[in-house]
Order: sequence, then structure tokens, then C-alpha cells
Amino acid sequence: MDLPLRMRRLRRSAGIRAMVRENHISVNDLILPLFVEEGISEKVAISSMPGVFRYPEQELAEQIKHAWQVGIRAVILFGVSHHKDDVGSDTWSDNGLMARMITIAKQTAPDMFVISDNCFCEYTDHGHCGVLCDGDVDNDATLANLQLQALTAARAGVDMIAPSGMMDGMISAIREALDSHGFSHIPIMSYSSKFASAFYGPFRDAVDSNFKGDRNAYQMDPANGREALAESLQDAYEGADILMVKPALAYLDVVANIRANSDRPLALYHVSGEYAMVKAAAAAGVIDERAVVLETCMSFKRAGADLIITYYAHDIVNWLKEVDQ
Repeated sequence: MDLPLRMRRLRRSAGIRAMVRENHISVNDLILPLFVEEGISEKVAISSMPGVFRYPEQELAEQIKHAWQVGIRAVILFGVSHHKDDVGSDTWSDNGLMARMITIAKQTAPDMFVISDNCFCEYTDHGHCGVLCDGDVDNDATLANLQLQALTAARAGVDMIAPSGMMDGMISAIREALDSHGFSHIPIMSYSSKFASAFYGPFRDAVDSNFKGDRNAYQMDPANGREALAESLQDAYEGADILMVKPALAYLDVVANIRANSDRPLALYHVSGEYAMVKAAAAAGVIDERAVVLETCMSFKRAGADLIITYYAHDIVNWLKEVDQ
């Protein structure tokens, strides 16, 4: 007896598989993170993240130019400050590191879409994401400073603000500040469902963090999926233009749930620990690095993500070009 439908008919050749493929990866999906450290003259390799560096300011233009030339169209900038204090005040100085990075990037490639990671952990001497009060982050005092930081980024020419501190009300606070100062055209990509994850470990090496303790009081409990949806929907309500889930691979259920309940564009951050694990497995010869990365990114798209922040951006661009040839 014949089966009513033979699913394998649409898998018999590369041509038919390409024709019916449901999801695709494009260079336009990719956002490249870049780390810039002030006060250094040569790039610094990040040992836990092979192939990733902290660049001196004078090399940022070269990195932006190279990214643009290979086809990358969006970057997110992280500063490694040498002017830290207890509130991260360097970030609301028009001459501070964050503003300088944005200016350099936009002057180098005016059409590059430049995103600023808006937080305080890389600019405070205690490494927390805001103003400390009795050992805890003061939510509303941090919001006031976050408004100052966002305005500084806007004046420097940033294309999009990306607040990552998981403060309650951060989207409405930033939106109010931007709109009231003539920057209503600047979108916000919220780290709307950001978990207190063990996958962030290598990132602390990347930003040379002196952080001690944990961020469990403001980042999300990895056990809570319904709360993650509520967080993202609340940020959408407050005016976030793009939502984000961080980390990526261990939270694809969260991604799919947000996608099922929101039409906002959705980003994923393929974080440092995820990157480092693939690199370590590839170095050990137990996986095909290219195949694993592309399959992983396809899982992001299948779950509902539109944008992927990844340290593999350069590699993915090259691999996609090879496929097209």
C-alpha cells in the first residue's frame, strides 16, 4: 500500500531542498560585536575567545572599514574603560570612550549601522550594571544615568541604542529622553529577556572585568520562561523597536514563545560561552566548526529570530560567499 505522502520526494536533490527550504541565513541578519579598549597601542587577544580581540581606539576605524568591505552592515560597540568610577560617568561625557567609539565608526563608514551597548558594567569600578546602594543596584537612579548615557550616544551619531542592564522601566526612560531631546528617530533594541547565565564567562575576559559577585537580582532566573515573555512584552509596550534574548542556544524555547506572542523584530545574542565551546570542540577535532555554526544559526532563525549578534560574523559571511560561488 502506498503511503499517502512521501516526504522524501522533496529531499532527493540539493536543488529541490533549496527550493523548499523554510529558513535562510543572510549577511543582513548579522551584527558584529567589537571591543575597544582605551589606553592601549596594540590589540589584545582574548584567550578564552580565540580570534576575538580588544582593539585600541586607533585600530577601530580599520576594523570598521574591513567589516564593511566584507559585507557586514551592523556592529555593536563595547568599551573597555580606563576611567571608571562608581556610577560610570564617562559614558555621559561627549568626550568619553563610548562617544568616541561611535564617532570613529560613523566617520569611517557612514552607512555602517552602529549600535551602542548601553550599560555601566564596563565603566564602573565595581562592575555592576548601575548605581550601587547598600550592595544592590538602585533601579531608578540607574535609569536617570541611563538617560544621560543614551543622549550622549545619540549626540555622537549612534544609529540604535541597546540597553542591556535589565533595569525595570529602562525602555520608557530612554524613549522619553530621546524623544524630548530631538532624537525620536533613533530606535531601541532592548536586551529584553537577558538571563543570569553561566554562558557569559569569557565575556568578562573580553571587557577585562573586575566584577565580583553575581547579577541575579536584576538579570533573569534561567528557570523562568513565562517571566521572560512578560519582560519582552513589557519592553515592547514601553516602546522597544527590537526585542532580544540573551543567551541564544539554551533559550530557543523563549525565542519561540516571544515570536508567537509578538510581531516585533527579534534578535539573539550568540554569547561568548557558546562561541568558546564551539571553538574548543573544533580545536579538539571533534566537530566540523563551519557546519556546527551554520546549523546553530539556522536553529536561531527557525525559532523565530530575525537578527543574530555573533562573534562568528566574519566567518559566517565568508562561508555564505563560498556557498554562493
